[in-house]
Amino acid sequence: MTPVQPVRGTQSLLGEDADRLAAVVSAFDRVRRLYGFKRVEVPTIEHTAVFARTIGETTDVVSKEMYSFEDRGGESITLRPEFTAGICRAYLSEGWQQYAPLKVATHGSAFRYERPQKGRFREFRQLDAEIIGVGEPQADVELLAFADQLLKELGIDGAILQLNTLGDPETRSAWRDALHEHFRGHASALSEDSQARLERNPLRILDSKAHQDWPIVDSAPVIDDFLTAEAADFFGKVTEGIDAAGIQWGRAPRLVRGLDYYRHTAFEFVTDQLGAQGTVLAGGRYDGLIEALGGPHTPAVGWAAGVERLAMMIDAPARDNPEAVLLPLGERAEAAAQGILAALRRSGTAAEALYKGNLKKRLTRASASGAEYALLLGDDELADGKITVRNLVEGQQATASLECIGHVPLSLLWQVDTGSPSSPGAQHIKDLLSGR
Repeated sequence: MTPVQPVRGTQSLLGEDADRLAAVVSAFDRVRRLYGFKRVEVPTIEHTAVFARTIGETTDVVSKEMYSFEDRGGESITLRPEFTAGICRAYLSEGWQQYAPLKVATHGSAFRYERPQKGRFREFRQLDAEIIGVGEPQADVELLAFADQLLKELGIDGAILQLNTLGDPETRSAWRDALHEHFRGHASALSEDSQARLERNPLRILDSKAHQDWPIVDSAPVIDDFLTAEAADFFGKVTEGIDAAGIQWGRAPRLVRGLDYYRHTAFEFVTDQLGAQGTVLAGGRYDGLIEALGGPHTPAVGWAAGVERLAMMIDAPARDNPEAVLLPLGERAEAAAQGILAALRRSGTAAEALYKGNLKKRLTRASASGAEYALLLGDDELADGKITVRNLVEGQQATASLECIGHVPLSLLWQVDTGSPSSPGAQHIKDLLSGR
């Protein structure tokens, strides 16, 4: 029988690969606490309308990439392709408005039907951070600082912040009209996809991947020619803030977000370490999104990052090695092993046991596990209430009382001859046991 294969574009991870993902999430949780972002959870599934109304009916994500299905009740349900829409839905439906301004962060799986490639999967993991209910540029600066510190915490120094402004609605409308006029004059030379976008959303042509569009894009009007005084002031305060925070950045005047509810700040952290998939974290201000879900005007800004892409760029995390490996030798010792393991683990000592093989082979395996200590317990030692503690790094060992296990640090036991009641170390152990 042929073994069952995984769904294309999904991963099953073990060891270092899984540890890398966990290291990214752990760093994210550390930094979000520093910045005061509350942890939130939102459903993996939402009504399809949540994404259709926010991401946009005409986008590739909605039209081609979402995992949508009709449930038994006849409702159209979608596996989340990203987090922002679900968080904004919860902000309205769960009454989170009472906590505004709200800084939230989350992480978990998202799903898109894409062609799997390096750093991109059909089930992928995202980090997400949002500030909802704050219209001032200081919120944009705080999110950018959060992102920059996260990347530095992960040891990713080569990611460069690319920054642009999309202006206010007046700015955006004027720029859109100018882009439409420009691209219409070159319509016959545009790619098929860009021709389809021309009437619907000319801003998206700026992000075209078709080489034939690039010369036309390069000559297109830039948003700076249309910025209102208010929009220019907002962007100026963002750049002043990130300069004050010591964040290195570059201007990316072609960087856009195609949907109308995006305003002001748009940004990406980009690297050359991942080939074509160079963006590792991206976001922007979306002051009109909550309105698109039927809520009141609510300013908001956020970003998302791919965990897999970040995991590919970090150093391999330290292995989760046991601190001690127990080697029970004999039937009675094997029977007592679980009680000893439990005592060690309750005291905060990571411990494993090896039951098979001769003593030499077991010691070799204990050393290979990365453990610092081997605990040797034979039937005779058990009868005497003793255990041998061997330091696998130093190659030394000592005999200790079994009652010390779980109450006295192993680092102390192997150095002290507990059979000598007059030694200072032995007295220290007695003091520890008396206070247990």
